[in-house]
Amino acid sequence: MNRHIHLIGIGGIGMSGIARLLLERGFKVSGSDQKSNTVIEQLQTLGAEVFIGHDAAHLKGVDEVIYSSAIREDNPELMAARKMGVVVLRRAEALAQLMQGRKVIAVTGSH
Repeated sequence: MNRHIHLIGIGGIGMSGIARLLLERGFKVSGSDQKSNTVIEQLQTLGAEVFIGHDAAHLKGVDEVIYSSAIREDNPELMAARKMGVVVLRRAEALAQLMQGRKVIAVTGSH
């Protein structure tokens, strides 16, 4: 059975990259964001289920939640995930796990 991972803030450039990696590795991916964009449309084409808006109901069947630094602590999905006892990871923690054992080149300070 594939693990189901939900990304809060999936439409951002960092979170969407993680979503792509997870999809490529065969995970079931869902996520939510405040509004749709072309990145979200691309993720949907790749098989991600994306919700517009944040609601605890989006977590049905989720095994793990990843959230970006843009997500506030009072986000309903984040609070529900913690209450449910689901594994909750910050974006950086999830990325570190995904890249473990791999050679990585990182570009920083590009703003």
